[in-house]
Amino acid sequence: MTLLSTAQHLARDTRRDPRSHMILIMIAVTITACAVALVAYLLWPTWVARPAGAPDRLPVSVGATLFNVPTAAIRRKIQRHSGPQERVDLSFVFPSLEPPDAPKHVSADTIEEKVQPIDRIFLSISAHHDTLAPDARVRTIYPRYLAQAATLVEDGLTMRMFRDGSPYANEDLFSATTPGLNARCSRDGQTPGMCLSERRVDGADLTFRFPRSWLSQWRDVANAMDRLTAQMRGPKG
Repeated sequence: MTLLSTAQHLARDTRRDPRSHMILIMIAVTITACAVALVAYLLWPTWVARPAGAPDRLPVSVGATLFNVPTAAIRRKIQRHSGPQERVDLSFVFPSLEPPDAPKHVSADTIEEKVQPIDRIFLSISAHHDTLAPDARVRTIYPRYLAQAATLVEDGLTMRMFRDGSPYANEDLFSATTPGLNARCSRDGQTPGMCLSERRVDGADLTFRFPRSWLSQWRDVANAMDRLTAQMRGPKG
């Protein structure tokens, strides 16, 4: 009612003084602008747009076998996508089995300071295309090139040397049953020896690589490979 009375009063004043007509328009424009500003302030979104982050895990099909792999563990950026792939390369910190932190920038002045002992277990998942299974290779191929004598190197872990001149010269085969382990390891030389352990999961072969020196704790290593295999396959693997 007050607003209506004010408008009627301004209208009467306008008829008396034509200049007051411009004043009325200016007042109306000012009121309208204030109202629009108030509505815009109340309705303006308060959220801030942020780029979508990568998912923690990616469903990847290798050899028609589904794996649920941690995104941060994938070593090659080109492999960081879901769907069918021929091969996926991963790395995990040992013994936590967490994905490693993003690599930090290393300059020529600090490269020597950044050299650290290997603390990662590497894993490659690749389609096998019906090649000979890893366990069959241990039973049928390796014995042709192994020395007869076996050496007990740790509690429950035995070693057999590959003969010189064989395709696996300068390597040794380590085996255990509880937990199960078969690892072909290069010998220490100018570079530390590395071990390779393979297993087949449906249409894919899993190839683990780790330092030979870790065999002093071979049960932990064997259990770590079992855990990684189970985690990536999931409960329905």
